[in-house]
Amino acid sequence: MNFPTVIVLASGRGTRFSASGGGTHKLQTLLAGKSVLQHTLDCVIASGLPWYLEQSGEPGMGDSIAAAVRATAQSPGWLILPADLPLIQSRTLRSVARALGEHEVVVPVYQEWRGHPVGFSAVCGAELQKLRGDQGAASVARRHEAVELRVNDLGCVTDIDTLDDLRLAERLLGGAAD
Repeated sequence: MNFPTVIVLASGRGTRFSASGGGTHKLQTLLAGKSVLQHTLDCVIASGLPWYLEQSGEPGMGDSIAAAVRATAQSPGWLILPADLPLIQSRTLRSVARALGEHEVVVPVYQEWRGHPVGFSAVCGAELQKLRGDQGAASVARRHEAVELRVNDLGCVTDIDTLDDLRLAERLLGGAAD
């Protein structure tokens, strides 16, 4: 079976994090002894899925997604994962990848919150490559029948945008996660 590629989006500027008092870029900020980005990458690697780190400095999320999909155009699909989700679980990545084998778009849902990674099948590739600006791939998901996949993973909705988010992630890593 060909597996979709996990695209880890790491091109953002992290302006909300610095505005909240963060002294470094949020992806380089330490969380339990390693960077937020490294936590996310460790999970992606543990999933066993192919992956691509998008950190070319594209101006917007749409531009970053488009560049990464072009760079991995032969993939049978993509899981779009912002790099600021350090608590994401590898089983969530694998579950979205499996569901993507039967659906065009798969959105993980924790309780009632839509999360990441959002999975897109190859049929969405041309549309993803045309994305531009600050908007992500929500417009592509709306044009296809997006299936919601229930997951037991608070990490799929726990992103790091502020120092308060970082403190919450630290508490969750301390034992309250899952």
